[in-house]
Amino acid sequence: MKPWLICVLVTVVCWGAYVPMLHKGQLAFGSKNSALRAFLFVGVAYFITSVVVLLYVYLTKAEPMIMTKKGMSISTLAGILGAIGALGIVFAMKLGGKPIYVAPLVFAGAPIMNTFVSMMWNKPAKPPHLAFYAGILLAAVGAALALKYKPA
Repeated sequence: MKPWLICVLVTVVCWGAYVPMLHKGQLAFGSKNSALRAFLFVGVAYFITSVVVLLYVYLTKAEPMIMTKKGMSISTLAGILGAIGALGIVFAMKLGGKPIYVAPLVFAGAPIMNTFVSMMWNKPAKPPHLAFYAGILLAAVGAALALKYKPA
């Protein structure tokens, strides 16, 4: 198996477990009004993970530690988008959404948004095949079907 595909599979497993785990974390604080406390610890986890990875990179010299203003700015904006997305999930569940509803909508909708943003930044040389758009439509229909026929 290709190394990048292993990374994709790890992400699928982790992000697939993220919403239900976050919901369990919210409930474990003992009150329904605990969403922001759970979000705080998501932030702590991101911080710890980034420090450990940065330390690894520094000690092993796996990457040069050269920072550019543009790279730092765009990466920070990406992190803000990720944090706002995580906060959106936190509030969706705080306001009554259940992981079985929230996750399929997020994880079917996000790839569709990703596709359009990526196409905007990296314009295809020629228009995508009609089957490409059919795939996007099927992703949306798949999320709708998963919600309509979810397990009781």
